[in-house]
Amino acid sequence: MHNLTIKQMSEKLHAGEITSVQLTQHYLDRIAKYDGELNAYVTVTPELAMEMAREADERLQSGTAELLTGIPVAHKDIFCTDGVKTSCSSKMLDNFIAPYDAHVVTQLKKVGMPILGKTNMDEFAMGSSSESSYYGPTKNPWDHQAVPGGSSGGAAAVIAAGLAPMATGTDTGGSIRQPASFCGITGIKPTYGTVSRFGIVAYASSFDQAGPMTRSAEEAAWLLNAMAGFDERDSTSLQREGVDYAAELNQPLKGLKVGVPAEYFGEGLDPQVEKVVKDAIAEIQKQGAEVIEVSLPNKDLAVPSYYVLAPAEASSNLSRFDGVRFGYRCEKPKDLQDLYTRSRAEGFGAEVKRRIMVGAYALSAGFYDAYYLKAQKLRRMVRDDFTKAFEQCDVIMGPVAPTPAFNIGEKTDDPTSMYLADLYTIPVNLAGLPGLSVPAGFVNNRPVGLHIVGPYFSEAKLLNIAHQYQQTTDWHKQMPAQYQ
Repeated sequence: MHNLTIKQMSEKLHAGEITSVQLTQHYLDRIAKYDGELNAYVTVTPELAMEMAREADERLQSGTAELLTGIPVAHKDIFCTDGVKTSCSSKMLDNFIAPYDAHVVTQLKKVGMPILGKTNMDEFAMGSSSESSYYGPTKNPWDHQAVPGGSSGGAAAVIAAGLAPMATGTDTGGSIRQPASFCGITGIKPTYGTVSRFGIVAYASSFDQAGPMTRSAEEAAWLLNAMAGFDERDSTSLQREGVDYAAELNQPLKGLKVGVPAEYFGEGLDPQVEKVVKDAIAEIQKQGAEVIEVSLPNKDLAVPSYYVLAPAEASSNLSRFDGVRFGYRCEKPKDLQDLYTRSRAEGFGAEVKRRIMVGAYALSAGFYDAYYLKAQKLRRMVRDDFTKAFEQCDVIMGPVAPTPAFNIGEKTDDPTSMYLADLYTIPVNLAGLPGLSVPAGFVNNRPVGLHIVGPYFSEAKLLNIAHQYQQTTDWHKQMPAQYQ
C-alpha cells in the first residue's frame, strides 16, 4: 500500500476497497520493521494512530470524509501534540508531554489524518543534517552513510523510505527544502505567515514557517490546503480567504519567465549538481518556459546575516528553558543560579549552546549596532534583490544545496562548513518568500533537488511548475531499493 499515491489511497478509502485502519497498520508495521536502522522517528504512537484511523473510517462510511481523511501523517517533533512527547530532539524536553495541539496538528486532526508519530530532527531545529539530535542521527534512506539533511531530516526520511505517506516540517533557513533535496522528495516552504506558528516550539520567530513534505507537488498542494489558514493565536498569521493551492496545478507553462541567477552557479557548487539542476531547468524550458539571467548580488551576505539574526532570536526564545517550569532540571541544585546554569548546561546540546551564545553576544550592549542592526540592514538588501529580480521574471530557479547529501560526521567538527549547506535556501527565509524543492536527479545515487522560488503568495504557481515537471519526469516516483 505504501507504493500507492495519495490520490490512489484516497480513492480506495472512499470506495471502501481499503480502510484507514488497514492503511495505518501497514505503515506502523513498516515503522516497526525499518525504523530501527533509520532512526527517523523519535516517538511512534500506535494507539493514537489506530484510534484516529477508526474515527476516520466512521467518517468515510458516513460520507462526511474529505480528500485526506484516513491517510496517516507524521509530525516533526517540534509541533506540540496533546498527550504526546514533544521533545524537539533535545534532552531539555525529553520528558515534556505537550498539553495542547499546535494549530497545524489541530488542522490535520479536523481532516481526519491519523498521527503515526513524531519525527527526528536537529535539536531545536538548529542544524542542516539531523545529527545534533539527542536521540542520535537519522540516516538517509538512499545511503545509510549519508545524512538526510536538516532540520526536518526525520520527516524527509520517513517519506523516502515509505514509513509515512505525508509529513509536516518547519523551515527556518532551509529545513524543509534541503532535506527534501537530500532525500528525493517534494517540500515547500510557504510565504511567511501562511501557516500558523502557534504550538511550534520557537527557534527564530521571524523566520520559522511550517510546510508540507510529500512525494509529489500535487500531494504537497493538498496537504498545504489542510495546514494553511488564519489563526488568531498567531500575531503573524495571514488572513487570506478561499485560497486553493491545488487550483493551478494543471496550468501549462507556456510563457512562464524563469530567472536563473548567475550568482547561483559559481564557486562552491558541485559540477554534477549543477548539471542536474540545469537539465531540470531545460526540461521546464521544453514545456514553453522562457529562461533569462537575473542577478542576486547580495546572495553571499545572506548566510552571515542569518547567523546573527537567527541565533539572536534563539537566545531570546530559548531563555524559557530554565529548569523551573517544565523540561529538564538538574539534580540537587545549590541555589537558583545553580539551577539555571546546570539545567541549561546539561539539557542543551553543543550546537544549541553555540547559537545561544552567538545570539546573546550579538544582542549585548555595545554590539547590538555593530552586529544585529547591521544584519537587519543586510536582510533588507537581500529582500530588495528578490524584488528587483521578480520585476523581470515570474520565478527563480537554481540548486537547493551546493552538494548532494554529505556523509554522517563529515561536517560535525566544522560548523561553518555546515552552515554553508544552506547557502541557497537562507536568502528565501530572510525575505519571507515561498520556496520549493522538487526531485531532479541523482549524483552518486544521492538525490538532488531543483529549487524554485517565487514572489509572495505564489505557492500555487510553484506547485504548478513542479507538478508539470513531474508529469514528464519520474524522479519523485523513485524509491530506495531496500524499502520498496
